[in-house]
Amino acid sequence: MDARLSRPDVRPGRGAPENRTPTRFNLKEREADGDWLDEREELDGGPPPLRTTVTVEQPRTIIARNTSPDIGFDRSINPYRGCEHGCIYCFARPTHAFHDLSPGLDFETKLYAKPNAAALLRNELGKPGYVCRPMALGTNTDPYQPIEGKWRITRSVLEVLAECRHPFTITTKSDRVVRDIDIIAPMAKQRMANVALSVTSLTPEISRTLEPRAPAARKRLAAVKKLVDAGVPCTVAIAPVVPQVTDHELEAIVEAAAEAGASGVFYLPVRLPYEVAPLFRAWLDEHFPDRARKVMATIQSMRGGKDNDPNWFTRMRGQGAWADLLRTRFEIAAKKHGFPKDKRPLRTDLFEPPQGPQLRLL
Repeated sequence: MDARLSRPDVRPGRGAPENRTPTRFNLKEREADGDWLDEREELDGGPPPLRTTVTVEQPRTIIARNTSPDIGFDRSINPYRGCEHGCIYCFARPTHAFHDLSPGLDFETKLYAKPNAAALLRNELGKPGYVCRPMALGTNTDPYQPIEGKWRITRSVLEVLAECRHPFTITTKSDRVVRDIDIIAPMAKQRMANVALSVTSLTPEISRTLEPRAPAARKRLAAVKKLVDAGVPCTVAIAPVVPQVTDHELEAIVEAAAEAGASGVFYLPVRLPYEVAPLFRAWLDEHFPDRARKVMATIQSMRGGKDNDPNWFTRMRGQGAWADLLRTRFEIAAKKHGFPKDKRPLRTDLFEPPQGPQLRLL
């Protein structure tokens, strides 16, 4: 029997090969049973195409804060929950489990939008005692995933930040970011904005399964060039590096970043927290069965013998001989192309709290 027939959840153009709902938050588990399941494809035909749905979410606050010592920001905004890009390795997938949805296909198809994000942001920036530090966009799910074309929530957030002269960073896998150059470039010229484009693989055959609905690498690199030409500092993030699948492209991506004019480059080894690990294993079995064990063995060698290492400092770089080799290769490549080790900090001294509705009428 074709191996794909034993996975009824596998859908062309989607990232996750299954859609199991976890029981981590006490949701009762259901198990389908019956001999008819063996002949499901012949009896009922193939599964219908999955349609993306968007539900409006009305949060009470929009700025998420963290105290992690190993990331470079303490506040962020996520206009959307879930992401249609479908990247199998996405560490944000487990957030859907909290809502009794699957981190698998549900994460890619059942999306949530926060249309009141800009209004909430204006309110929070205007609170007495607010201290300005760079705001990070795209730290959980992509702010420029396809639905941003219609909802334009990310743009509305940027408009408020620009109005208040509040510094921000953007991380995305999409060339859609160039749509907002009219906002980003003026802020960048005052050293209040920078953008990071993630490039995981230059090989289309790999990208189509690894991150099936994200724009092609060539489009992302073209976006880097457009941003740089407009005066926007732009970093290429090789994130994540998947051992035995994409790590051989590390030097080539660094070179491509240099050719596009990127001002910086960094990398992150793949992370597999919570439900991401079994999804990733199923993806390997589906697309790379010849090396699945080798891939996981290498990942575990970097993660203290486990699928994932959640500890501060080591979770972003890994540990052990393989991680050391990856770090050495990256440093040699970055030095060869003249990339600096550190980037210039963004200015925070120009921040102006938003005016209230009465003041704006004067």
